[in-house]
Amino acid sequence: MTSLRFVFLFLLISFSASAQKDYKLWLQYNTVTNPTVASQYKSNLKGIVVLGNSETIRIAEKELKTGFSDMLGNIPEIKSEVKGEYNIIVGSQSNLNAEIKNELQSDFDKINNEGFIIKSISIKNKKQIVITGKNDVAVLYGVFHFLRILQTNKSVKNLNIADSPKTNIRILNHWDNLDRTVERGYAGFSLWNWQKLPDFIDQRYIDYARTNASIGINGTVLTNVNANALILTPQYLEKVEALANVFRPYGIKVYLTARFSAPIEIGSLKTADPKDPEVMNWWKNKSAEIYKRIPDFGGFLVKANSEGQPGPQNYGRNHVDGANMLADAVAPFGGVVMWRAFVYSEHDANDRAKQAYTEFQPYDGKFKENVIVQVKNGAIDFQPREPFHPLFGAMPKTPLMMEFQITQEYLGFSTHLVFLPKLFQEVLESDTYQKGKGSTVAKVVDGTLYQNKLTGIAGVANIGNDLNWTGHPFAQANWYGFGRLAWNPYLDSEVIAEEWLRSTFSNDENFIKPVKDMMIESREAVVNYMTPLGLHHIMDTGHHYGPGPWVSNLSRPEWNPTYYHKADKNGIGFDRSKSGTNAVSQYAPEVANLFDNLETCPEKDLLWFHHVSWDYKLKNGQTLWNGLALKYQEGVNQVREMQNVWNKAEKYVDSERFNEVKMLLEIQHKEAKWWRDACLLYFQQFSGKELPERVEKPTQTLEYFKSLKFPFAPGNG
Repeated sequence: MTSLRFVFLFLLISFSASAQKDYKLWLQYNTVTNPTVASQYKSNLKGIVVLGNSETIRIAEKELKTGFSDMLGNIPEIKSEVKGEYNIIVGSQSNLNAEIKNELQSDFDKINNEGFIIKSISIKNKKQIVITGKNDVAVLYGVFHFLRILQTNKSVKNLNIADSPKTNIRILNHWDNLDRTVERGYAGFSLWNWQKLPDFIDQRYIDYARTNASIGINGTVLTNVNANALILTPQYLEKVEALANVFRPYGIKVYLTARFSAPIEIGSLKTADPKDPEVMNWWKNKSAEIYKRIPDFGGFLVKANSEGQPGPQNYGRNHVDGANMLADAVAPFGGVVMWRAFVYSEHDANDRAKQAYTEFQPYDGKFKENVIVQVKNGAIDFQPREPFHPLFGAMPKTPLMMEFQITQEYLGFSTHLVFLPKLFQEVLESDTYQKGKGSTVAKVVDGTLYQNKLTGIAGVANIGNDLNWTGHPFAQANWYGFGRLAWNPYLDSEVIAEEWLRSTFSNDENFIKPVKDMMIESREAVVNYMTPLGLHHIMDTGHHYGPGPWVSNLSRPEWNPTYYHKADKNGIGFDRSKSGTNAVSQYAPEVANLFDNLETCPEKDLLWFHHVSWDYKLKNGQTLWNGLALKYQEGVNQVREMQNVWNKAEKYVDSERFNEVKMLLEIQHKEAKWWRDACLLYFQQFSGKELPERVEKPTQTLEYFKSLKFPFAPGNG
């Protein structure tokens, strides 16, 4: 009996220790194994000089202690003034002495209010490393960056870094409901335990804030865009205030979703008409109430007149009327309104991809200065691949905010390994040509193309209360990568992947290179086995789990996959050319002409813009049918190769995370084959052609795939 207890206790301790790795995300702070790098710190570093006494500075000090203790096995002496040499001096510009300020003046000129400086300097012939910024939160960002240098085994000799975020608002959108379900959430329930708030502060709230600060995320929208007005009642605002107090020292502002009909639902008004004086006053009073509790409240995110949500159009008004009314309410307090451009109407079934542009572009220049229009990366809805949204670059007088989806609603949920920064980078690098060549989406988003002052990037969060936060260990890389690209939209996804791998798993080059290549390839693999050659929106209905290209019986035409692929005996694809819906005309002429011409349209977007014959010859000489089938097979093959790569990584990874990813890759392989077989069997009805030799033959019938039902698939909220 004693031995059994011992075994149980051993297993429990082992589980807790290894589980902790999953929970720590990219802040593992593993022991530095590079002797050269370790010696740079151990032999030289004499102490950490901490200047200032704010809560944020204390957090920065604690982070440095944790980092040095875990990575190097010792904590340097903590000092309150600069004595001797080889110190790390941590403090904001105002707390530095005159000599150090003068030494760094040119560096301070290079950064904005959130930027940081990490620099090796010599004061009175004594070497020091200074981590500073114009305020304490900037210093905290610098501390995390400095520790990342150590985590990734890079040298700290002759440091000279001055880095600032290129966007103002770097924010997570949580689609969390008040009952703790999460719409399109695949990592458990909501982090926010509203029942226990405000009096119970879960350690997860603190760890969430710390993790976001480590990658420069400075805002969080706590509630679903399909909003519930109750969040604006005093009962819930008290709970929101408690979270805001936790997040504030980490530089994170709280935002809320505003349900447009709230004046009726919780305010006893008869209307929510944005031109009604009583409605205007209600929102002004509500805003004042919120700011009295939360002085740094960020503002409102609004989904209006989309998918059944109430909005100004219910009252014969427009988006400008609604957004500007709310903007006036929060303007006295420095708040902003993020107004989503995700709109489409069942009354216009011509081409859903055109609707947001048609509805919003005419309003350019009419929004208040504290309104930013939040636009999804593509014109449909977070598909595995979409051309960039035509609104980017088309509204020069209006700040546009990028909306990416970090949670994998259309990309296999949290069971598929998909490195999304590759997708994000593809969109950000896209050239709009709106001011000539080089007018990239990134330049629209960071404000440099049109000198917009208000800028931002939002990501729909993939975070839940699962032990590892994101459901899949590699989905953590998508949260990390989003934060890094929100800070700098010009970062390369390969750099991000390597940073994350080194911080999360290992610095061993034999592990880094193959696994990084696997991550970079993973997004294209998913496109291949789900929606190759520009196919889109062919997932099953409602839960969006698995293939459903046959779905055609939904009440609104643009909800049906058949609306998007239009497969028939003549071919497949949605004709958005000038001879079709003319959606290409929403782009600048250079882009429109590229997409419009069947010969110049990139094949990755071919079926997005053209209805193409099954016998059409692709650039590789294959017919469209054969090329499509081979792409589906290529996707399956790529997942097999991902499995091979991961199996060889076993000796570099703890057993729990290794086995977890191994099992998930097996699910991904099984589901990749499901997508391939179901889609090809369905489309084969129209092509009437045999599968090419290199494509594996389905082992089930089309009727079998059509019969599959998933009433309890996660994420429906």
